[in-house]
Formats: sequence, structure tokens, C-alpha cells
Amino acid sequence: MSFTSHMEAALQEARAAGERDEVPVGAVVVSPKGQIIARAGNRTRELNDPSAHAEMLAIRAACAAIGSERLTGHDLYVTLEPCAMCAGAIATARIARVYFGAHDPKSGGVAHGAKVFTHPQAHHSPEIYDGIAEDACQAILRDFFAARR
Repeated sequence: MSFTSHMEAALQEARAAGERDEVPVGAVVVSPKGQIIARAGNRTRELNDPSAHAEMLAIRAACAAIGSERLTGHDLYVTLEPCAMCAGAIATARIARVYFGAHDPKSGGVAHGAKVFTHPQAHHSPEIYDGIAEDACQAILRDFFAARR
């Protein structure tokens, strides 16, 4: 079986989030059969909800789609390193693999900061693949914030 990246779909969600004046982060959940079952971009401002990160929304939609609180065997593609809150949800959902684009030294919770998956209390640690389409993921964020300065 060959590897197929679904980061372009996550980038589409990030672009749509930016067009809504949300921080442009996008995420997709992929089934064990390789099909995108949920997609989302940040909606924290639109929903007045600090937990409405792309990952959280995509995980919620994927769980609803399969009728389970567990996403065992599923993959998550996200344009930015998940924060500690999202990493906690990823672990709780038992997502198998996380593919992220840009690193987030300020607020990341996977490779930086809390490093949730290496914590002794982590219930589950997914496989992590970073730097997927990193330049494109960084450019969306850089351009978004440059336009606001």
C-alpha cells in the first residue's frame, strides 16, 4: 500500500478559515481505508468558543460520522502542530497517526511545550510525522499575520 498525503485537504480548510478571518489552521481525519471522513478549519471567533480549533472540530465530526468516541486506526492531518488541548483530544480519541505541517514553538503541545504524548500520564501516543508540506503550511500563517500587522 502506498502513502497518500491528505495535507492538501487540510490546507484547503486552513485557507477557508483565513477567509473567515480565523487563524488559518485546517485539519482532516482519514479513515483506515484512506478516505477523508471529517474536515474542519478553525472557528473560534465565529463560534465564540476557544475550543473550536480545527483538530477539535474535525475529531468531533469524525466521531459523529462513525458513531464512536474512539478513532482507532484513523489518521489526522493538520497544518499546524497541535496545542496541548488538541493533543489531549487526539490521545483520548486514540488516533493512530498525526501528520502536521508547521511547527509551533510558542503554543505547540507535541514537539514543543507540554509534549503531551511523551508525558507519563498520556493514555495513548500516536505516531507523529511532522514537516508535511511545511513550507505551504508556514506560508499561510505567515501571510495571514503579516496582513494584520
